[in-house]
Amino acid sequence: MNALKIVLFASSAVSSYAALLYKLSSIRRGWRDVGYLTMMATLVLQCLTFTMGAVSLSVVTFFGVRNLAILVLHLSAVAYCISAQILLLQWANPLAEVRRAIRGWLIAGVVLCVVLTVLFFIGNRPGTPASAFGTGSDNPVILTYLLLFIVSQAVPCVTIYRLCVPSARSTSKPWLRRALRLLAVGAVVLFLYCTARTVNILSPVLGFTMGPWAIVASLFSALGIVIVSLGLTMPSWGVHVSSLRTWGRNYSSYRALYPLWHSLYESSPDIALEPPTSNGAERQWSDLHYRLHRRVIEIRDGWRALRPYMDRADGSATGTDRAVVEATKIKQALRAKDSGVAPALSQDNGSFDDHDAKTFAAEVDWLTQVSAAYGRLN
Repeated sequence: MNALKIVLFASSAVSSYAALLYKLSSIRRGWRDVGYLTMMATLVLQCLTFTMGAVSLSVVTFFGVRNLAILVLHLSAVAYCISAQILLLQWANPLAEVRRAIRGWLIAGVVLCVVLTVLFFIGNRPGTPASAFGTGSDNPVILTYLLLFIVSQAVPCVTIYRLCVPSARSTSKPWLRRALRLLAVGAVVLFLYCTARTVNILSPVLGFTMGPWAIVASLFSALGIVIVSLGLTMPSWGVHVSSLRTWGRNYSSYRALYPLWHSLYESSPDIALEPPTSNGAERQWSDLHYRLHRRVIEIRDGWRALRPYMDRADGSATGTDRAVVEATKIKQALRAKDSGVAPALSQDNGSFDDHDAKTFAAEVDWLTQVSAAYGRLN
């Protein structure tokens, strides 16, 4: 059982250190920001909590005091919950509006740590096994200590959940909204840990043993802390995920537009601001957003150059059929231009086309459909 608990504490510690190292990369930009400093304090306390969790299961004495590692673990956990609560207050409100609430949480945390320390040294008599502080005891002092500790963990879970849910609804920042929702889920999982841990603590008093079910609390703890680690760092790494997804969409659209662009470029080479390299590959992909804009503009310029050779066909088709109609008109216009024979009734004096995209994304989507239809005609 102890070996599994050590593994769970270690996995929680690994996720905590990963989150800490990730946020350390922003220290040059954020070391003067109060929110960033609170975040770093929260992650340091999170790392300390789960490191001490593994240590407390591995050693009997710490700095020469029996079971002292358990006290350090519990005090770290209390400080971590207080710090996380303060961090979320800062996320959800201007700092000036929550100074009083922050002060209240800090005072409550200090008082609680002092009370827990006093109860620990009163109850930690010579020969007291570590299991008394880990799985429960019928000693009233240790029982009070453990129940007070669990309450200190459960109350922030409730307040964090109540803070995250409405704040997630009101924020306009998508990744902050996702982070707050994830933290709400983490708070629920950690509350389940508190519930399971309470059952473990009371089991000796109630006269039953949990047996292998005692590990459930540790499972909830490990799962909850991984979720919280993701939630705490999500606002910063989430924007990179969005950028990557946007880059992927742009790359896909850029490639999908190539068949149509290439034919128009061959017909009117002057539409290209930068001619492609000999092997058809672009020089670099770092400015893909700019290159996609250029490709759309060049397709429109090439399309416009074909208007004297384009029949005024019926443009009433919609959806995919409309894209096929436009692709067919372009194909016929390219052949007419190559042959030098313009149609009797062209679009030279008519409207450019009947398609009116309201956004650049809609324009890309439309041209992608036309390009796909054009590719199927070849």
